[in-house]
Amino acid sequence: MEFTAKLSYARVSPQKARLVLDMIKGRRVEDALDTLLYAKKGIAPKLYKLLRSALENANYVSAEKGLDVDVDRLYVKRAIANDGPRMKRIRPAPMGRAYRYQRRISHIELALEEKVAGNGKAALVETVQGAEPAKKPAKKAVKRAPAKKPAAKKSAPKKKGPAKQPAKKR
Repeated sequence: MEFTAKLSYARVSPQKARLVLDMIKGRRVEDALDTLLYAKKGIAPKLYKLLRSALENANYVSAEKGLDVDVDRLYVKRAIANDGPRMKRIRPAPMGRAYRYQRRISHIELALEEKVAGNGKAALVETVQGAEPAKKPAKKAVKRAPAKKPAAKKSAPKKKGPAKQPAKKR
């Protein structure tokens, strides 16, 4: 089961938020919390708080619905930073002009999930006893001609201009 937490209207550009989110994607929750705790980016404390919120959501849902969720086996399944609205601003420029720029805002979403199998993915498909996998038909060997070397580029000879003479002394 997936446990999510969302942070809307974070005053950081999505590009900067993705730098930190890429560090925690696919990691166990404990490792992700440690990574965010010591990250030197400005958005890291907000993401730390968001990850803690997702973890508390997992605890609450497991207690409310009677699910047996092992917090030690939770990992960050999805970490997304989407664009939010942009604030248009104006900066003074030389000669009485004005430059426009945009302050970007992002919506961040974290999703946690519990690892089921030892390889980190849910074991959904079981193999049938005694069944053999289907064999693929053999492909014919195709002989290819050896690759030709590319022709060397011919360059025009360089033209020499008149030789410079040293300046005269007066």
